[in-house]
Amino acid sequence: MQRPIKAYIDLSALTHNLSIARQYAPKAKIMAVIKANAYGHGLLHTANALVKADGFALLELEAAICLRNAGFQHPILLLEGFFSTQELALLEKHKLSTVIHNDEQLAMLTGCKHRELSIFIKINTGMNRLGFAPQQFSAVVEQLSSNPAVSQISLMTHFATADGITNNARFRDQLQVFDQTIGSTPMPCSLANSAATIRYPSAHRDWVRPGLMLYGASPFTTHTGTSFNLKPVMTLTSKIIAIHHLKQGDIVGYSGSFQADKPMRIGIVACGYADGYPRHAPTGTAVLVNNQKSRLVGKVSMDMLAIDLTELPEIPINSPVTLWGNGLPVEEIARAAGTISYELLCALPTRVELDILNEDIQDDFTRVCLESK
Repeated sequence: MQRPIKAYIDLSALTHNLSIARQYAPKAKIMAVIKANAYGHGLLHTANALVKADGFALLELEAAICLRNAGFQHPILLLEGFFSTQELALLEKHKLSTVIHNDEQLAMLTGCKHRELSIFIKINTGMNRLGFAPQQFSAVVEQLSSNPAVSQISLMTHFATADGITNNARFRDQLQVFDQTIGSTPMPCSLANSAATIRYPSAHRDWVRPGLMLYGASPFTTHTGTSFNLKPVMTLTSKIIAIHHLKQGDIVGYSGSFQADKPMRIGIVACGYADGYPRHAPTGTAVLVNNQKSRLVGKVSMDMLAIDLTELPEIPINSPVTLWGNGLPVEEIARAAGTISYELLCALPTRVELDILNEDIQDDFTRVCLESK
């Protein structure tokens, strides 16, 4: 028997959110970030829905090759770059762009026999994760410019605090470091993530790299996606599979962390932390039952959770439950659980079936691909 839990993926919401990203950055090209299986939404149908993006960015070489084999002709950027000289042959074969961010990668390119490699030099402007130090920049550009294997050089960085709540001095410092480092170097630049795409036009440059906003969620903890006219792409749903009537003093779930302070009616929902629902979501976390607001009670189990139906006496077994998505922002659930929406979306496991809505978007993919050939 198939469990009732599903994640509905609305492809029309993806195309809408791409259009919103263009409204925020009308002069920049858009490199849609589809790493981590398109943030848990499924790689190929997400890419199909985003076919009008100017390029794609991800981490996984296998996923990039999958896109090429599926017919995508867009620029595709590997955000962590390559890890061996053997991978360079695949970059050339499949015409993939790559980030380069350390001396080891630079050394692998020296004497490289492959050709037509498109390189994005990542500069560490203060996030201190990946990237060349600013003082290395000139030497790296000189070395790559004289390397016959390299056909194109672009520049990039990544902001640590573009999603900050207040006036963001650290963001401005990073932007200043980048501009001072590159000077008048006439190369394409990519700086802005979702937060900077929305908030900082000065960071748009040649390419923006929106990720989370394409999936309908806000990069800012103080807002939901609807604040920016974004539409949720994923709606996680299940059903009530049991109903119990509790007496005052009865407990719910493991460790008895929730105890009824009055007679209650509770529903058991087929969804738990093995389905991607956050285990640390506390009592009171919102859920929707038949589009009516309810709340989580007790601890989330591996495969089930309990909700309060005391004020909803008409709700029967098999009633639909929305865990996040349409009508219930994923940001709200993430905030209650002390995490971020990125984690909830990306952590959706394979045992949760994806139900793809508005698949006529596929026809648009075929048309655009044919026009590009």
